[in-house]
Amino acid sequence: MNISDVAKRTGLPVKTIRYYEDIGLIAPARSGNGYRSFSDSDIHKLAFLGRARSLGFGIDACRGLLRLYNDKSRASADVKKLAQEHLAEIDQKLSELRQMRDTLSHLIETCAGNDRPDCPILADLASER
Repeated sequence: MNISDVAKRTGLPVKTIRYYEDIGLIAPARSGNGYRSFSDSDIHKLAFLGRARSLGFGIDACRGLLRLYNDKSRASADVKKLAQEHLAEIDQKLSELRQMRDTLSHLIETCAGNDRPDCPILADLASER
């Protein structure tokens, strides 16, 4: 199967598929003329990677997940640990986003939004912390 067909089947852009090959996440066979030839296993890996990326896993974590997936003697505790670490990162980002939202909301509430030049939003951005 060629790369455009794989892109359609997996929902991944061709550029992403090429990138995953460049960094060694997949290794499709090459025909004599140099064209990629994707196997069902390659397609499965790409779908797996697409799903993992949609859950926010980074490339290194995806590499680890693929390694664990392919290791039939793996302990599910290892997979769970990797997922828990990712969840903790998401929770940290959510906390930071809530703090940013609260600060911005407060600044918006304190700004009169009139024709006067005084603006607490700009004053806060210009302040040295």
